[in-house]
This record gives sequence, structure tokens and C-alpha cells, in this order.
Amino acid sequence: MDADKAHAADACAAPLAPLPDHRNVNTPWWQELWRRHAHITTPLRARGLVCDIEFGLSAYVVRVALPDDSYLVISPPQEPSSERPPGDAEGWIVTREHPDDQTLFEVLYDSAPSESTGTRKRPEALYGGSAPPLIEAIDQRLAQLGLLPHPVLPQESSHVHPARTTPQPHTRDVPGPPDRATVYVYGDALRALTDRLNGAESHADAAALLHQILDPINGLLAQLGEFFEAAGEKAKEAEEDDGFDLSYDLADAAAEIRNLGEVLHVAEDRMRALTPLAPAPRLSSAPARAPSLPPQALPPAPPRHTR
Repeated sequence: MDADKAHAADACAAPLAPLPDHRNVNTPWWQELWRRHAHITTPLRARGLVCDIEFGLSAYVVRVALPDDSYLVISPPQEPSSERPPGDAEGWIVTREHPDDQTLFEVLYDSAPSESTGTRKRPEALYGGSAPPLIEAIDQRLAQLGLLPHPVLPQESSHVHPARTTPQPHTRDVPGPPDRATVYVYGDALRALTDRLNGAESHADAAALLHQILDPINGLLAQLGEFFEAAGEKAKEAEEDDGFDLSYDLADAAAEIRNLGEVLHVAEDRMRALTPLAPAPRLSSAPARAPSLPPQALPPAPPRHTR
């Protein structure tokens, strides 16, 4: 299977690591599962790491193969199990293990919430289910170990590395023939954010997701305004007169996006202040919670090796 292609910010072509090589990748349920984890797998594949999705003790996990034959396991809390849908964890735990060396077990990152009052909380617990800090922690540790195939460029921030690649304009990043396997990093990332918003347990959670869009410095709208402004400057470099006309259109778009951010600057606080409706009574025969994926689509849990 050929690797998907993406271009790095410095205009040097850098292929994404290939998709896992097994039959499941062509099934709808696996493609949906892959899409739900795209905010984690896409930036790691951009670094040359091969990712797969497996079933752990009670939830799906991302398994990342490393050059020294060790691997990372990126998982939501497994015990107790969570009711959150796949890919939308309240926190992430990243461990490094080796199939032939049982003494190698290292926790690289742990943002899972802890109810134990006597346990010292890890600093990353503040980030919860946010993916960028997780990717940054993996970057730093694998760089120390010399196991990062494509290190992040110095001028790039690992917080936004997935959005620094330029996709080719074809189809979404799904398994398929080489001419159809093209990544849409930005659309997939925003789609994953929308999925998290749809599954938010409270208005406070929804407000936190709005913050990702509306933050006046690092939010999506602010960065999108910067993007269109930069695109306008690039258009001016053309010999054709239409380059200047296009630059004006792009500058207008940047201004409108920034204006939208100003109009919605209090939306986050307003969302957080909302009170949820009282839940409607349920019939005894109705399921308490709809499954996040079709039950028939979920594969059986693989056998676990005990230490």
C-alpha cells in the first residue's frame, strides 16, 4: 500500500507513514474508527510513524510502531471503562513497551483524570483529552531516544504541526487505491472536534471546545484569518494582474473571519452559563445509551499477554 503524500511547511515533500497493512482497513466500521482517531494518528503519521487501532482491555487504543521494534500504546483510561465514544477520551495515557523485553515499560504521558486524593497528579492532567500536548510529549521523548523518523522542524510548533501540512486536493484520508488516498488534515481535525462537540457531556465541555475555535490568539478563527492574509500576500507575487485582485479578495476574507471572531467573543462564556434541559423520561425497553459504533462492526478483543 503506497503512503499518502503531504507537503511540509518548508515546501519539501514528506510522505505520511503508510496505513496499517491488514484487511480490516477497507471495512466501513474500521474507516469510521480511524476517522475518530485522526486527530492523533495524522500528526504521528506525518512524523513517519506507522499507526494502527486495536481493542485494549475495555476501549480502542492507538498502537504506534517505533524504529527499534518497541511500540507506543495511546489509550483512554481502561479501568474503569469509559462511556465516551472512541477517540473522544477524557484523558490519554501513552506507554512505551517492547514485545521481546518485558522490562521495558515507560509512561510517556498521562492526562487521565484521577479520583485518588493521595496520588500526585501529573502536570499533563490539565490537558485532559486534548491531542496537541500529547503529540508534543511524544515528540520530545522520541527525539531524546532517537526514535523520531521525521523530527519536527525548528520553526514549527508541535502544537500545530498537523495543520502545517498542505493536502493535495483529491479525496479524504481513507484506505483505498493510491490515487484516492490523500489526506485532508484540517477537515479531519475540525470534523473530529465537531464529533467531540456533538458528544459533549455538559455545556462546560462544549464551551471548552468553542474556546479552541474562538481564542483570539491561538483559536481556529484567528489562525484562519492569518492563513488568508498570508495567501493574499502570496497571490501578490504572481506576474498576472489577477494576483492583486485575488489578494484583495483574500484580505477581505481575512477581515470577515476576524470580525466573526469579535462578534462571537463572548459565545464561550454564554455557553458555559447555560443550564441543561431536564432529561426526558425513558421507556423501560429503550436503551440507556446508544452505542458509539454499530455493535456488529466492533471486532472481538484480541488476547492479552499477561506480564
